[in-house]
Amino acid sequence: MTGDVRAPAGAPVPAVVLIDGEHYPPVVVDALAQLGTRFTFLAAVFLGGAEKLDSRDPTATAREAYGLPVYFAGGAGGEVTDVLAEVINAYKPQTVVDVSDEPVVGYQERFRLISHALARNVSYEGSDFRFAPPKLEHLATNPSLSIIGTAKRVGKTALSGFAARTIHKHLSLMREGRPLDPGRGGVVIVPMGRGGPSAPEVIHGAGRALEAGDLLEWSRAGRHAASDHFEDAALSRVTTVGCRRCGGGMAGEPFVSNVAEGARVANSLLPTLTIFEGSGAAIPPVATDARLLVAGAHQPLEYVAGYLGTYRVLLSDAVVLAMAEEPLAEVEQVRRMVAEIDVIKPGIPVIPAVFRPQPLKDVAGRSVAFFSTAPQVQEGVLRRHLEETCGCRVVAFSSNLSDRGRLRTDLERDDVRGAEVFLTEIKAAAIDVVAEEAEARGVETVFVDNIPLEADPSRRGELADMCRELAGRAMERFEG
Repeated sequence: MTGDVRAPAGAPVPAVVLIDGEHYPPVVVDALAQLGTRFTFLAAVFLGGAEKLDSRDPTATAREAYGLPVYFAGGAGGEVTDVLAEVINAYKPQTVVDVSDEPVVGYQERFRLISHALARNVSYEGSDFRFAPPKLEHLATNPSLSIIGTAKRVGKTALSGFAARTIHKHLSLMREGRPLDPGRGGVVIVPMGRGGPSAPEVIHGAGRALEAGDLLEWSRAGRHAASDHFEDAALSRVTTVGCRRCGGGMAGEPFVSNVAEGARVANSLLPTLTIFEGSGAAIPPVATDARLLVAGAHQPLEYVAGYLGTYRVLLSDAVVLAMAEEPLAEVEQVRRMVAEIDVIKPGIPVIPAVFRPQPLKDVAGRSVAFFSTAPQVQEGVLRRHLEETCGCRVVAFSSNLSDRGRLRTDLERDDVRGAEVFLTEIKAAAIDVVAEEAEARGVETVFVDNIPLEADPSRRGELADMCRELAGRAMERFEG
């Protein structure tokens, strides 16, 4: 998002300027005059440092000094981001130009201002940087929901599958119990991944369960059969349209993706609702009617509530705070993150959540080896959950599903060789390494879904309610 900020030839761009009183007014006025070939300044937001203005009537002094309507932030002027929002709404600029500097505006404050500008579809630029809001095309011909994240491995795909199942069931009930085809008149998921196909690819997961043999066949044909669209189709039994992306900007825009084409393919399936699934911290380049943010409680606070995590919170209608349990995240860390998110967007629903494995087949009474991308520190809680809820014996555990070298070493361990069943998430090397080795040994492969659960048992049911509410909001907002 940084780079050459020289404007192309053409008419000056309508702009709001951010100024401070650490700069003497004549210096600022001269700077605005020099920038006048590039920008038409509509108004100014005064960020602080007013000691160089007449304290008896700073507003009048500022307007006279700068020759613009001037809005004061801080003190009686109001929170700086609120004032910026007010000015953007009133003047509708294309960009915010920042001619302020330390000590009035530091790194943290500047990222907050950038986030609030981008959330209102306004670019933000300074002397050596420019941030532009991601281009979100209006392509969906039906209500749509996007599920985005603040990082890789925070559970977006698991939440997408959970949302698809929950919303599909809800839509079926709304139709008085009549069967609802998940691929036509139901829910379709459009994931984008680093390993997605070169052209959008439809996987019909509705109506039948995809087995390890199906994914092995696709893998042997050269396809990345553990890509998100295969996982969504196999675990959630909905139709998916797999897409790819490369790169991800600070505000989430991919450098290259085929998601726009994938959206058109999804439209042809006539779904009632389309779910667009992000990849890492990259945002699907499609405008949607509602948005769910999945953040990691185990992440540094500033990754979620600072930098351009703030932007992602502002874009969203609800937040799931995943990995919200010790030892991944301490209780105080979770509490603080919830509080900081509420400061950014007061009243936004935030649900701390955890994930638990659920095999797609009955494995009661059998010895299993479990292959996961979960951190090694979660081995104990995941083992106990599988044994207590599924009645199996977990004789081996590997957290190296995304590290092929270590995974192959794990497969040679004696405890793994003693397993009757390989349980595996559909991630990374699940198909081309784990399922291949299972077939070679004559061992059954059983896929495992990661089910989101509220971290606080007293809040059970809130995740499902949130999904239904987001679907309803998308349908209310949709303009066909």
